[in-house]
Amino acid sequence: MKNLLSLILICTNKFVVAEDWTRFRGPEGTGVTRQIDVPTNWDASMVVWKVNLPGQGQSSPVHWDGKLFLTAASEGGKSRHTLCIEKASGKTLWKQSVPSNSPEDVHKMNSHATPSCVTDGDRVISFFGSAGLHCYDLEGKKLWSRTDLGSFPGDWGIAGSPILIGDAVVQNCDSAGPSYLLAVDKKSGKTLWKTQRNPKPKGGWSTPILINTGTRQELVLNGEFGVKGYDTKSGKELWFCKSFNGRGSPIPFFAHGLIYTVNGKPGDIYAVKPGGSGDVTNNRMAWHAKRKGGRDLPAPAVIGDQVLVTAMSGVTTAYDAKSGNALWSERIEGAFSGSPLIANGLYYIQNEAGTTYVLRPGKTLDLVAKNPLPAKPGEIFRATLVPLGDQIFIRSSSTLYCVRGS
Repeated sequence: MKNLLSLILICTNKFVVAEDWTRFRGPEGTGVTRQIDVPTNWDASMVVWKVNLPGQGQSSPVHWDGKLFLTAASEGGKSRHTLCIEKASGKTLWKQSVPSNSPEDVHKMNSHATPSCVTDGDRVISFFGSAGLHCYDLEGKKLWSRTDLGSFPGDWGIAGSPILIGDAVVQNCDSAGPSYLLAVDKKSGKTLWKTQRNPKPKGGWSTPILINTGTRQELVLNGEFGVKGYDTKSGKELWFCKSFNGRGSPIPFFAHGLIYTVNGKPGDIYAVKPGGSGDVTNNRMAWHAKRKGGRDLPAPAVIGDQVLVTAMSGVTTAYDAKSGNALWSERIEGAFSGSPLIANGLYYIQNEAGTTYVLRPGKTLDLVAKNPLPAKPGEIFRATLVPLGDQIFIRSSSTLYCVRGS
């Protein structure tokens, strides 16, 4: 597959594996990278280049063959931009813009360009809510657009990113109004299936993940009232597990045969066994545990036998993946919105001021590194880190950074 390992080099007697980062949170949507040369230490002196973006946004970069793709919005959301930036230099190779005459409302913590792009090496697809779903080739030629997806009413805006499953582009279209999960043909943009999301959520913030249960594939999507599993070919809802408080924006994590899920509001973390049918709340929830530390935006991550979750307040808790027992809980400094990166058994989490903490899970919190990246006034970091070889790509609300660490 194109989105698997694209380059293997032998350098200084060790393997350096570079991986195309094809969608939000990497090839599998989990934030996990197989690359082994990911740096653990950096600071402002290690910035290779930085580029100011043409507007604001919170989408994370995706990458294919030396090209970075991301989005931005200007004029209060009336103009939405898909950008292609050269990885080596930071030079903008092309920009395609689409208008939005009636931009959807967004929360002060959101933006009009929060969903990340997705690419398969032939095309790149971007999603802008009421401004549509758009597909370009890698040179910037528009292939198709869908501007008939609805108005996305509500006070929060949208954040769910498109993903690719075979020839289908799958998009979460939750809002405070009519909500649905959509699949369109990646070559034409024509609808393959459309599944209503009931009861209607309050916003479309989560991104689906694809899992393999051993007997079937399932599309798993968090939401306001719980987590659901869908058939990948028809979009049929397979099962539903109720949540404990709502606002299900964090992306679930699949490991050890369980789906680990947290709410957006303060509530429980819970583990669900996939493969069920109907309401599985009482018969397939393996465990649940009370969360401490307030609201959650960062997604959970599994490293070994531990589930790590960082609350927006910085309270980071490790749970036993099999039982849900809390193992330790410590606060790291700052406010946290972006989801973690997992590399070489380490947990990378960046705060909104641009400082990345690198943690090693164990019996207690082990701080490996604290990497500051001084921001300009008003610059906020809510995207996720993108590792490409020995470089880290970091996106703020207004700037894209390339950092070569150690």
